[in-house]
Amino acid sequence: MSQAKSVKEIREATPEDLAKTLRETSDEILKLRFRKFSGQLENVAQIKELRRKVARIKTVLTERATS
Repeated sequence: MSQAKSVKEIREATPEDLAKTLRETSDEILKLRFRKFSGQLENVAQIKELRRKVARIKTVLTERATS
């Protein structure tokens, strides 16, 4: 259910909010990757979840640009 809610929230957000969220999420992925390679990250699934969130945001932005 949380994925459906997340997609709904993404679709309702303004393009400015999506761009901000995209930057923040990308930065978070970078930080998590550094923690992973240094051995400090316990839940590596977080990276996968954030990558999917980035993909959802980019998909919505592309849909809006083409319509």
